[in-house]
Amino acid sequence: MSDPQPLLSVERLSIIYQGDRGRVSAVDNVSFDLAAGEILALIGESGAGKSAVAQAIPGLLPASARVSGSLRLNGRQLLSLGRAGRTALRGREVAMVFQDPAAGLDPVFTIGSQLDEALAAAQPALRRAQRRQQALMLLEQVSIPDAQQRLQHYPHQFSGGQLQRIMIAIALAGRPAVLIADEPTTALDVTTQREILDLLHRLNRRYRMAILLITHDLGVVADIAQRVVVMRAGRVVETQPVDALFAAPEQPYTRQLLAAQPGSDGPDARAALTDAVPLLEVRDLTIAWRECFGRRREVVHGVSFSLHKGEFLGLLGESGSGKTTIGRTLLGTATAESGSIRFNGEPLTGRRSDPRDRIGAVFQNPLSSLNPRLTLAQSIAEPLTTHRSLSAREVAQRVATLLDQVGLPAGWQQRYPHEISGGQCQRVAIARALALKPQLLIADEPTSALDVSIQQSILQLLRDLHDEYHFACLFISHDLGVINSLCHSVMVLKQGRIVEQGSTRTIFSQPQHDYTRSLIASIPRPDPAYQRGRRAEREQQ
Repeated sequence: MSDPQPLLSVERLSIIYQGDRGRVSAVDNVSFDLAAGEILALIGESGAGKSAVAQAIPGLLPASARVSGSLRLNGRQLLSLGRAGRTALRGREVAMVFQDPAAGLDPVFTIGSQLDEALAAAQPALRRAQRRQQALMLLEQVSIPDAQQRLQHYPHQFSGGQLQRIMIAIALAGRPAVLIADEPTTALDVTTQREILDLLHRLNRRYRMAILLITHDLGVVADIAQRVVVMRAGRVVETQPVDALFAAPEQPYTRQLLAAQPGSDGPDARAALTDAVPLLEVRDLTIAWRECFGRRREVVHGVSFSLHKGEFLGLLGESGSGKTTIGRTLLGTATAESGSIRFNGEPLTGRRSDPRDRIGAVFQNPLSSLNPRLTLAQSIAEPLTTHRSLSAREVAQRVATLLDQVGLPAGWQQRYPHEISGGQCQRVAIARALALKPQLLIADEPTSALDVSIQQSILQLLRDLHDEYHFACLFISHDLGVINSLCHSVMVLKQGRIVEQGSTRTIFSQPQHDYTRSLIASIPRPDPAYQRGRRAEREQQ
């Protein structure tokens, strides 16, 4: 960069947490610079220390953290600031945007009142009328339509992508020099992700605002970053300009991360499906909710599809397309208004023997699906004790077998969910889902919250377990790369309707519907030159 002095300088930063089990080193001797107007990506697996570094800059680490080294912003030492100095720093000089925007917004206050609060804190000289004008301008800058009306709305009245735009607007209230974006697009579908990345890029160019981007998605890195810092186990292992990193990574770990990106190496190479009778047959499924004052809102309309034994079917679409609602209906936690669902040739409901013990489920957040009061062994055993008449010894043997099959040590049976990582929790959730040897597995965004190498290991685990149990899988996801690497066939959903379905190879190589083509075109590739070309094309439109 052209600036002789970096805007932000991190030197020999170390962070140690002091807890009941002793000292834990989260960050060890990390150094990097960030120039004004630069977009720097900080990448690495879960537990690498990325978020700890980000939280240290505005002073958001917990009291148990011991920080050493140097953090300088415009030459000023941040680690020597007192509480008042850190409070003044946040929002005005350094702002943060997090992965889950809903968690950063108060559900009982309107968006307008929350923007007003941020503006009052960042620019106390502004009068109320001036703050309202600033709030309108901020919403317009982040492309929220009907800004004046939307100021009166509450967080639940916005989509996930709109909430992230609002969080960016709040972050901009103090006109910060540095914006720290911690996994800002991880939970978003590809088109919304592209829109948020385009927004960050525009704001970076318009205000020359430096952005520290924390992500595990290398396609996102290629799309927006200028330089990359790679972290592993609390240390920096490589720092390079983005083109050099993707063209010639220096460290084996960086090469491993690049190789772990989901590709198109799996589905159509698998054995052909020969079973003519579908395991699951859905016909003309319509699902509607009753909203305030009894108003009917249709979320799934006339959906039909079939799923054969051993088949992986990808259910693809943006947020709000109805994907999860279909999965919930198959699991019995949502009710269809009309249509039919047949499982093994018989109606899914209304039978003496409910077949839903032949259907397993894995969800996006394993910590939410596992009871925190139960040990790992108890969580895996629960379906067995509920649906099967087994002795305690038989249950224990089955639990031990399942733990081994999902790649977890037998000695972990008495651990609790909070004592293991997110990827390990997902392995436990998969073991629990397969405890009854189901014929059908419904996997709802099972890898979207995981970093890329752990994501790849979970996908490989599902392939291996499929070879063992021969289950069919309805794989719900907004990640086209994951579906392309795993599924035999794909069904594309838009606003509750199927717009296209077919084999994975055909859908990805010869999409017929404009919406499908738009989704595929939105996938960020781990290729900086290609991403720059696509961005230039979008900006010319």
